[in-house]
Amino acid sequence: MEDIEKFLFKFKGYYFNRLPLDIGFIENLDNFEIRENDVFIITYPKSGTIWFQQLLSLIYSEDHRKGAGKLETMDRVPFLEYNFRKMDFEERPSPRLFSTHLPYYLVPSGLKNKKAKIIYVYRNPKDVMCSYFHFAKNVVSQFTGTFEEFVKQFLEGRVMGSLWFDHIKGWYEHRSLFNIQFMTYEEMKKDLRGSVSKICKFLGKGLSEEDMDAVVRQATFENMKDDPLANYDNIIAIGYGLNVKGHFLRKGTIGDWKNHLTVEQNERFDQIFQREMKDFPLEFIWDVNED
Repeated sequence: MEDIEKFLFKFKGYYFNRLPLDIGFIENLDNFEIRENDVFIITYPKSGTIWFQQLLSLIYSEDHRKGAGKLETMDRVPFLEYNFRKMDFEERPSPRLFSTHLPYYLVPSGLKNKKAKIIYVYRNPKDVMCSYFHFAKNVVSQFTGTFEEFVKQFLEGRVMGSLWFDHIKGWYEHRSLFNIQFMTYEEMKKDLRGSVSKICKFLGKGLSEEDMDAVVRQATFENMKDDPLANYDNIIAIGYGLNVKGHFLRKGTIGDWKNHLTVEQNERFDQIFQREMKDFPLEFIWDVNED
């Protein structure tokens, strides 16, 4: 089993990635000043974070839509807790766009005034787990064990982001504290244009048909994978070296878990899911053919 303490930092019951973390910033995060027009994407790792960063930056940036901007997605929609670029967030012009994996109880208290907007994107956890396995093994090289060992670690919450079940349930059960919209990774895959319209309505952003076409075209998984400003390959090279085998953007499909889980692993996962998510009202799509 991996020596997770080497790579993870536990703070108030939640596991952070140790490498890019400013612990002093995290300890004072509750007091981070929120502006009324801030927008936050909140995800559990491997649930469409980079895709949604690209969507938000396309919706808010005309330069990005027209292909004139040279900023990477990481610079347009930076992580709050992982400040890779050492930005001064207070100097950023409004509206500020952020992404985060934080649980509900660690976000700045200013988000509870319901003025800043939050979009929580979730994905079926079997695909999350399989995507996470490849990411941990081939991109950040923090895991060298078998898939079975990773399944156990994931289901125990001994990964960056901690336990998936706690993350989504915590945000949903405390949704009344925030101005929050829940969306699924799978609905975005099945109807990207409809999803962009839904996002724009929540954000109060009106786009022309031409701008909508540009957002949808540039935010397809295939286009993002080939776009060095969007695919995080530069971040990988800087943070983890040039010899990394994997990519942040791997397949982006629905139902890839069927290529990984054995019958026994799948049954075990289902039992845990049914126990943990009993009476949970949000719906999940497990297969590309599901409605």
